[in-house]
Amino acid sequence: MKLQLIRNATLKLDYAGRTILIDPFFAPKHSLESFAGVSPNPTVELPVDIDAILAGVELVIVSHLHEDHFDSVAMERVPKDLPLFCQPGDEETIRNAGFTDVTPLTDRATWKGLTLTRRVGSHGLGPVVELMGSVMGFSLQAVGEPSIYWSGDTVLYPPVEQTIRETRPDIVITHSCGARWDGDLIVMDAKETVSVCEMSGEAVVIAVHMEALDHATVTRKDLRNAADAANIPATRLLIPDDGDVLTL
Repeated sequence: MKLQLIRNATLKLDYAGRTILIDPFFAPKHSLESFAGVSPNPTVELPVDIDAILAGVELVIVSHLHEDHFDSVAMERVPKDLPLFCQPGDEETIRNAGFTDVTPLTDRATWKGLTLTRRVGSHGLGPVVELMGSVMGFSLQAVGEPSIYWSGDTVLYPPVEQTIRETRPDIVITHSCGARWDGDLIVMDAKETVSVCEMSGEAVVIAVHMEALDHATVTRKDLRNAADAANIPATRLLIPDDGDVLTL
């Protein structure tokens, strides 16, 4: 399999002969409002142009409808006839944007040899969860490919730990920028990402959703330093830059 980090949570995945686009976020640098009063968002440009991102894409997965996961530019540019999986409750909004092949991932689904399983997540803990709304992660499997658990916008909490321990994925993809909303942690930070590495056995952990939004509190360097302090080798925790392509 081959994975390209585009920016933030946006990934392009070549897997079992299929090309998947996850959480497309195409807004130009500084075109959106600040989340934390630090800078307009996103804080960086896309590393490649949108046409190149969309080239060959056969399936789209949208975890939730926050602007940094499926923005108005992506809604305009992603071909409307591509099959798209989303979390239950978001399908009507996506259909109303003109998409014609939208399937809510209620539990498990198969598509052209791939098996997708919805996983729960919590976009923070406590009262902030109601403000953030529902999110999903997913597991992805196919014959002859490593199994993937994409955690999505979630903190590390018991259901995520349970998914890792029970499914024993080969690859875990975390959102690790330590974003905060009014002081509350809403995705994993360095400490939680290190904990994921420690509980994941021999799995490769790939940390994304970093250095693209102004409410992030953890940089790639911060995370690498925390991993080094916990004796997590660079071969077990991959922290790609925007545009990087990983072959696994």
